[in-house]
Amino acid sequence: MTRSGKEYIAGLRDSRRVFINGEFVDDVTTHPAFRGAVASLARVYDEAHDPANAEVLTYPSPTTGEPVNRAFLIPRSEEDLRLRRVALRRQAETTLGLMGRGPEHVAGFLAGWAARSDVFAAAGDEYADRVVRFYEHVRDRDLYCSYAIVPPQIDRGKPAHQQADPHLYAGVKEERPDGVVLAGAQMLGTGAAISDYLVLSCIVPLRPGDEDQAISVALPIGAEGLKIYSRRSYAEAATSVYDYPLASRFDETDALIVLDDVFVPWERVFVYRNLDITRDQWNHTPAHLLGNNQAQIRFSVKLDLLAGLALRVAEMNGTAALPPVRGTLGELAAHAALVSGLVAAQEQNCRIDEHGVAWPGAAEAFAVMTLQSDFYPKLLTILRDLCGGGVIQLPSAAADYGHPEARADLERYVQSPGHPSQERVKLLKLVWDMVGSEFASRHQQYEMFYAGAPFLVRTRMSQVYDFDRAGALVDRALAGYGVDGFEAGDGFEAGDGFEAG
Repeated sequence: MTRSGKEYIAGLRDSRRVFINGEFVDDVTTHPAFRGAVASLARVYDEAHDPANAEVLTYPSPTTGEPVNRAFLIPRSEEDLRLRRVALRRQAETTLGLMGRGPEHVAGFLAGWAARSDVFAAAGDEYADRVVRFYEHVRDRDLYCSYAIVPPQIDRGKPAHQQADPHLYAGVKEERPDGVVLAGAQMLGTGAAISDYLVLSCIVPLRPGDEDQAISVALPIGAEGLKIYSRRSYAEAATSVYDYPLASRFDETDALIVLDDVFVPWERVFVYRNLDITRDQWNHTPAHLLGNNQAQIRFSVKLDLLAGLALRVAEMNGTAALPPVRGTLGELAAHAALVSGLVAAQEQNCRIDEHGVAWPGAAEAFAVMTLQSDFYPKLLTILRDLCGGGVIQLPSAAADYGHPEARADLERYVQSPGHPSQERVKLLKLVWDMVGSEFASRHQQYEMFYAGAPFLVRTRMSQVYDFDRAGALVDRALAGYGVDGFEAGDGFEAGDGFEAG
């Protein structure tokens, strides 16, 4: 059943080893680097746990009958995908679309794997059974899974088995009767420090010889030998929520995952030394599409936030009615509507497979992935243009208003009609945390590469697009005429002005 925010927080107080600022953290729920994100996710949990939201955010567990988060739903119709979208958008709105790897993200991957466990059964029925049991375990306990599925950037010119050390990239070090021992590292563990489980696998192409890295497993974050090396925290650097309203609350942090002889029991091993299934788990199941469908629902919320900020700034500056500014606002709105429309189209153009599982429309999903890496930086630039120098000519900190002389000057010179000084500064500091701070820069990088290298995404787009349909139109255009004009029976008569010559 669903968990409360309090229960989520309690679950984080375990033996996990999270390293930041030169030391291991005693308690991520109270540490300034993580507590803001923990509190934000606790609110997400509380929303789904509230009976008033049950109809939108939950559905009955097929095994227990208790309400569980709709993020875990295995969709079997267009309507299921719509219900899922409504719920996921509601959750994304709670974090303003700024937490890309919250509990609802990997839930989609797990649902996709469980929906087509037959892919895992290619190595034996026991693997399929393990996938389904873990999915049900996480779903019915409302657990938060993060994942690390990309090898670290050490020497990308060589496959895993040709690295100087065979255990640089996360993989099998030892097989035991009761499980396996893993060693090495993997990235990019976004949210890992504040999650319950880590799903570890590999999404990049593997070659023969890389069998030790051809795995898919689940590890409790507190597993012995599992270490999480967090990047610098933007939340910890925030001087106040007024000065950094986004970084202070929504910095989910990214991390390097290090496995120092971590034992995994067989029941948590879903793919084992199998190159084909390591590859097929992403695209021969709906997992990749369901996970990215959630990411794009979340992205559409983020774009709505950008558009809303642009309008508020224009209104505050008295420029919202000017035709050039209205045009700029329209451009932002067009991109936001484009993503929302393509997300909805994934429902309308879903594919119901032979197992009765609804796959979101692939072409529409990859269209968003292909376009967003290009246009998200552009939209940030548009918002910057609307703000001009206003977002950098701001008081240094909220504390400035505590000084009588400074406050008097700020209230006189840093204000707009209808927007007193503190209100104006509050809005512009919010904008800056969206477009110019370290937190904002990380988000730009994240949206550019979250789906993988852009050239790989474009290649995948070319594979899922219906070029046969497009080619048929070319054939239709070429049919029925030649150098001598139209052929008999083409519907055009001589004398219509279409004769050759």
